[in-house]
Parts: sequence; C-alpha cells; structure tokens
Amino acid sequence: RTAPFPRAIEQVGNVAVVAHSELGDVTLVDGATLTVKKVLRGFGEPRYAAASHDGRYAYLTDSGAGDMVVIDVLAGRVVGRVGVGGPARHLSLNRTGRRLWVALGMKARHIAVVDVTEPTRPRLVRRFEPPWLAHDVGFATRDRVWVTSGSEREIALYDPRSGNLLKRLPAGAPPQHVTFRPGATFLTSGDDGTLERRDVREGSVVRRSRVPIGSYNVQEAEGFVLTPSLSAGTLCVADRYGRVIRRVQAARSSHDACFVMAS
Repeated sequence: RTAPFPRAIEQVGNVAVVAHSELGDVTLVDGATLTVKKVLRGFGEPRYAAASHDGRYAYLTDSGAGDMVVIDVLAGRVVGRVGVGGPARHLSLNRTGRRLWVALGMKARHIAVVDVTEPTRPRLVRRFEPPWLAHDVGFATRDRVWVTSGSEREIALYDPRSGNLLKRLPAGAPPQHVTFRPGATFLTSGDDGTLERRDVREGSVVRRSRVPIGSYNVQEAEGFVLTPSLSAGTLCVADRYGRVIRRVQAARSSHDACFVMAS
C-alpha cells in the first residue's frame, strides 16, 4: 500500500518511483520486498520519471513547480532541480544518458532540452516548438526521437543531434504514448483503444492490436509491453510482436505500470 492517488510509476534501478500528483508526494518502493522505502514530500505536482542509466537517479517532472527534479533513489533525497519554463510532464533520456527532452504540458507548446551530464547539476539547454501541441517524448535510437501529439492524429520523428524534424506520420487519436525495444516502437492511442507495433526508424505500422479504451501509458521491459486502462481498470500485457497475451482486471482505474525485479 501507498499514500492515495498514485498517478505514475517508473523503475529506477530496483526501486519503483511513484508520483502522487494530487498530494505532492513521491513514494520510493523497494523492488526486492515490494515495501515502501521512503516518502518524499513538498513537490508541487509530481508527474513522471525517467531513470539514469546507472539506476541511481530518477529524473522527475514537477508540473506544479515547472521544474525537473533529480532524486537519488539510493539515498532517498532530492539532489538537484532546474526550472524548465512550463508544466513539465512526459520526459525521456537519450542513449548517452546526458540529455533529457521534456514535454511542457499535456498539450505542450514547447519541449525543453535539459543537460544532465552532471546529474546533480541539471542545466536547461534550450526550448523549441513542435509542429503541434505535443504530449509524449521518447528516444528510440541514437538518431531518432519520437514526439507524440496532444492535439492531432500525428506523431513526429526528430534527429536528436541536430534537433531537426525528420518526418510527420499519421497516428491514432491524441494523446498517443510511446515505448521501445530494440528494432521496434510501441504506440498507443487510448481514445481509439489501439496498440501499434511500428518500425523504429521509419515509423511504419507493423501490427495493430485492440486494447481497452483508455489504455494510454505504455512501458516495455524484458520483451513484454504493459498498457493500463484509465477507463476499464485493466492491465494488458503484450509480447515483443505487439500481440496481447494477457488482460488483468487490476483496479477500477489504472493509469501507469512498470517492471521491477522482486527477487
């Protein structure tokens, strides 16, 4: 059990970082024992987290404060913070572990680029405008960043090194969410009730599967894909090909899911 309103969850090392947006709290759950390790308080509106590659730091968006916050999950404390100029939500860390892209809102007019070469001293590098109001961001490969829309039936692919927009592609109803495994992208449209497996470089659709309406957030690990449903309260598990292999009734409403190793 945790405090009320667990809104988002992310694996960082063997800790699950749980954001309670309505309370302004963040719970750290130990993956080995599935018990609460620590509760951090005093955030404005914590939203989503991304893990440093060494599993020590959680890069957390604080939408209420307009910040990106760095949490040392081993020490259980905040060790860095930087203002990003907007209500930060979804974020993604690049393959070198040095740059974050942060969408500034559910329908974001800007995306912030943050340097985390020194994790405890994050630095805002720049902000730029996507072709429409953005929602989710994800580093697929060294030369591809996917940006989903909060307003249009489109997604965009960027070159992370130059920042150039490479292409815009049709997609399901907004907002879409994205996750990756080697060679594949998985894209959800919660309003359409679809999970798509797409080519990771070109963005073409390889497979489309039906999932319950409200299946927005999506995560991949160990060859499996998880997508929970806000509307149905289900948790769907898909294989590496995007085929739904299990559907669990998890709660009245399910917002996010992640993997941790329990032993």
